[in-house]
Amino acid sequence: MQSFYDCDSPLVAWKKLVRPGEVVGLKVNCLAGRGTASTNVKLVEAIAERLQQAGIEDIVVWDRLDGDLESAGFRPGSKQSGVRYIGNDSAGYEDQLAIYGSVGSLVSRTLTRTCDAVINLPVLKDHGIAGVTLALKNLFGAIHNPNKYHVSVGDPYIADVNMLPPIRQKIRLNICDATTAQYEGGPSYMPQWSWPFNGLLVAQDPVALDYSGWRLIEQKRSELGMKSLEAEKRAPTYIATAADARHRLGTNDPKLIEKVEV
Repeated sequence: MQSFYDCDSPLVAWKKLVRPGEVVGLKVNCLAGRGTASTNVKLVEAIAERLQQAGIEDIVVWDRLDGDLESAGFRPGSKQSGVRYIGNDSAGYEDQLAIYGSVGSLVSRTLTRTCDAVINLPVLKDHGIAGVTLALKNLFGAIHNPNKYHVSVGDPYIADVNMLPPIRQKIRLNICDATTAQYEGGPSYMPQWSWPFNGLLVAQDPVALDYSGWRLIEQKRSELGMKSLEAEKRAPTYIATAADARHRLGTNDPKLIEKVEV
């Protein structure tokens, strides 16, 4: 974070991201249960600690279901040291559809009514339908009907979901857990197709993050002599859609993506 914000200390960096008095949500990915294909509990704890040092007293860790949170090692329904854990099935969804393009969805009340700002915490992994599931697709966990949007490799649905006002307005940063990454068999955890990347991908631009993460997965597949996602007819074309003139959610042009390695 210190390198990302180009400042003198980690605390200064976090203070650039959030303001005291805000309720900050951490949108985790718990679909795969406890293990390396879900957002790491220790990563969430470290981020929560830094947020508290920056003056945030109310932190909400949330995902689709209480059961998903519990299976990934969190404690839904509890509050510990200023951190709450809430599944959308407990918090509920808005009564009115949020609509953009091809999607019409009820959005999680945790996002719309509880959180002032959200840090998106996906995992670097393959997805058997959408090619990859990174920052953009992780927001399927904010709506009531993601099952409707997996056709056509999720294109344009994933991009359209990210255009829904509560999502577009409240996501401030994306931190992709790439401590262990997965290049095949996702979104469930498949240890035979995982490798220790031992890193994080951090970006305010979710499109740039997804493009970069996709290339890392393709590079690993190539190293192992596997077909590309394009050859398997599941290249994540929604990433380009998210960058197009209608969406403008970020850039997928590698010439415009500045990479800082630390």
